[in-house]
Amino acid sequence: MQLTIVAVGRLKSGPERELIERYRGLLGGLGRSCSFKPANIIELPEGRASQPALRQQDEAQRLLAASSEAGLRVLLDERGTQMTSQQLSDFLASERDSGTREIAFLIGGADGHADAARAKADKTMSLSRLTLPHGLARILLAEQLYRAVTILAGHPYHRS
Repeated sequence: MQLTIVAVGRLKSGPERELIERYRGLLGGLGRSCSFKPANIIELPEGRASQPALRQQDEAQRLLAASSEAGLRVLLDERGTQMTSQQLSDFLASERDSGTREIAFLIGGADGHADAARAKADKTMSLSRLTLPHGLARILLAEQLYRAVTILAGHPYHRS
């Protein structure tokens, strides 16, 4: 199964980029043993409209277009459902075992998600009730996806 992170905004070179690539590499290596392909990360430019609602709409259209091939879209939002690492692992395993070919995790821009993106999402998930910088949200998601796969693989990285 393919895991894809689709995010508004681009990470610059430096520690954030290095850390997300580290987790992406770890996930790609261990993921094969659990039928997961190396993760895709798609970065979209931020909207340029002068009004927040218009930026949200533009970003929503691009997030949805970039994730159009995914069998399941998970919108990341502070108001979404919170999961434990074990619950995320169980969710990924259930989707993989039911034949879902790709899950796209959508991270919106600074203004949040437009109603159009919310309406097309299959699930809304929260990494935290805190508002996170977008780069940090990507890193946290990548680490949690890696952790979920380590749980499935029986790897000792996750200690509950």
